[in-house]
Amino acid sequence: MSRENVETLHEQVGRSAQALQSAVDDVDTAAAAYLGVNRTDLRCLEILQAGESTPGALAAGLNLTSGSVTTMLDRLVKLGYVSRHPEPGDRRKVVVRMTSEAATKAWGIYGPIAVEGAAAVAKYTAAELHTIIDFLDRSRELQERHRTRIAALSDPA
Repeated sequence: MSRENVETLHEQVGRSAQALQSAVDDVDTAAAAYLGVNRTDLRCLEILQAGESTPGALAAGLNLTSGSVTTMLDRLVKLGYVSRHPEPGDRRKVVVRMTSEAATKAWGIYGPIAVEGAAAVAKYTAAELHTIIDFLDRSRELQERHRTRIAALSDPA
């Protein structure tokens, strides 16, 4: 393959990655609107889909203050999307769980995407999947590094 073709493919990968990011952002915007939450609330629900969490872990994962997490959780409890429970090992601590109502609504939104996505992924060979995973992991790491860099631009220290 000529160098010109490789450069063209590199540009196409960049355009395709940007288009994917925009499409995912649009889906999340629509999902948040459907659920009646903001994007941070939606991200919290995404974290809780993996299992229960503590308010402190949510604060760290969402880069929020403890007060902001409390306000967010109050909102999500009022909507019926999360519940708070005493931690079994230490009743002074609280764990947060997604409610079955929220899980059902989330599956209604994201379930069809997961099903179609699984069908699309099934068409790739193991070697191709390793390449895709490598690309996605490297892309995520790149974004995380630059999020940190950009956040530091506004840090007066």
